[in-house]
Amino acid sequence: MVLGHKVSQKRIEVDKAKIEVIEKLPAPIYVKGVRSFLGHVVFYRHFIKDFSKIAHPICKLLEKEVKFVFDEACLRAFECLNEKLISTPVIIGPDWAEPF
Repeated sequence: MVLGHKVSQKRIEVDKAKIEVIEKLPAPIYVKGVRSFLGHVVFYRHFIKDFSKIAHPICKLLEKEVKFVFDEACLRAFECLNEKLISTPVIIGPDWAEPF
């Protein structure tokens, strides 16, 4: 186990227990829940392509003087980020016999 991943000679896998927790995570319905979710997801922002574009509707909820309305766009963003967190990245070690 290395940083929540199972590393073997054949491949790298995400720990299934961590995936189950994220899969069952309900959509946030309060500002505190949005902050908590974004705080967790921001850690992985470098690994999620177009993170800022995807998270934009949710981030807008944290602006001052904005009424908290978790609409369809926010739900789609939440589901998309959630899916990207639980999908297993394809990481393959280099074949040193092949030229780079």
